[in-house]
Amino acid sequence: MKKNIDDFFTNEIRTVAIAGHVNPDGDCVGSVTALFLYIQKHFPDISVKLYLEQPKEDLMFLVKPIRAIFEKPAAQKVDLFVTCDVSSFDRIGLAGELFEEAGRTLCIDHHVSNTGFAEETVLVPDVSSCAEVLFYMMEEGKIDLGIAEALYTGMIHDSGVFQYKNTRPETLEAAAALLRKGIDFSSIIDNSFNTRTYVQNRVMGHVLEGCRMYGDGLIVAGSITYEEMDQFGATKKDLDMIVAQLRLTKGVEAAVFVYQTDENEFKVSLRSNNVLNVANVAGKFGGGGHVRAAGCTIEGDVDYAERVIVAAIMAELGVS
Repeated sequence: MKKNIDDFFTNEIRTVAIAGHVNPDGDCVGSVTALFLYIQKHFPDISVKLYLEQPKEDLMFLVKPIRAIFEKPAAQKVDLFVTCDVSSFDRIGLAGELFEEAGRTLCIDHHVSNTGFAEETVLVPDVSSCAEVLFYMMEEGKIDLGIAEALYTGMIHDSGVFQYKNTRPETLEAAAALLRKGIDFSSIIDNSFNTRTYVQNRVMGHVLEGCRMYGDGLIVAGSITYEEMDQFGATKKDLDMIVAQLRLTKGVEAAVFVYQTDENEFKVSLRSNNVLNVANVAGKFGGGGHVRAAGCTIEGDVDYAERVIVAAIMAELGVS
């Protein structure tokens, strides 16, 4: 049965906190912004706040106008805490304490690896995006231009502008409905998805130049350390789309991108093309995600992280 987002904002709900996941991507930012705007417009008696790690500059056009809060909030109790695009409690980030103290908790998500950490969960696995889940929870007539822009941004980022295998007929139908709201879709795509800074271009070129092939050409892997990032003046926000580019290598089934997040800690981003369930691979290391896109964190040095994740992929593929 379809869930209507309005049903969660009952008369006793006076305060709402919304949060996305750590290192928020386009789907996360688009989803939480759309929900914030929807509540603000259609439930004016509810006090709503959005807590989010500051996203990359290309996505700030969504959250700047609504004054999202980019720092850890003071202790307080809200009636309802809503997470969007968050698969587990530890992914909430700076607003985790608010979640624990909230009267009710709701998670809206599309990750097949969702742990069911919230009191109530609306989970539609492996659709294009959390933004698409939200679109179908909202009454189309209540979606205005601002909400439509946010939802469309989320959908294009997690579907690769409708080229990934998570794109369904319903995804394109939702996109068509959002276009009818009058959004400037070409600018959203160019400015939030396609545009790269000089630093981002150089970092991607560096990773691509040094990438390695495994498993008779079925796996491609690239990596970057803090030291290498410093050479380009780059941060983790400059690393988006590298794994997506690796995935496009002709003949590969799986792409691996390993990047440093702490002294002895590396984040691993995984993508696959046709048969490999990378969520299963990530799950072996305490991570998760989708069938074709997932991630995990591995402790050790960069060579170790790449070696063990590639070995796990090769075992899944049955190659040596």
